[in-house]
Amino acid sequence: MDLEKIKISISVGNVLAMIISWDRNKSILMALVHGLFGWLYVIYYYVGKKEDKN
Repeated sequence: MDLEKIKISISVGNVLAMIISWDRNKSILMALVHGLFGWLYVIYYYVGKKEDKN
């Protein structure tokens, strides 16, 4: 896999985590913190959201 593709996918994960965090918390600080975690926060949100529906 190309190094540039890896950098882009990490950046997309960071931005997606920040958008999800902002939508959920309406806090810039929390959005920045969750942006640092990137894909880990996106997966956490997805798993947590599935459990909320049950």
